[in-house]
Amino acid sequence: MRWKEETIVFETFREADVWADALANEIYGRTINGYCTPDHKIACALTFYLALVPEFRVQTAEIPFEGITYYQVWIKLVEPDQ
Repeated sequence: MRWKEETIVFETFREADVWADALANEIYGRTINGYCTPDHKIACALTFYLALVPEFRVQTAEIPFEGITYYQVWIKLVEPDQ
């Protein structure tokens, strides 16, 4: 599993959406499998982008750590039906 972790938090959902779109491209290109962030807006947008791909099973988790909640989003690949 290749994770990308960042601590950036955006003020608006639009900014987070643009960021998540770029992250989704990294996951589509298989450079990373998952992303961890303290920004729930990024995690939410990324989840929806990834859910559009039929071969992806999107998984999410909330991880409390030292008073901050981190949001993880990652994918598992599903083999297409033969």
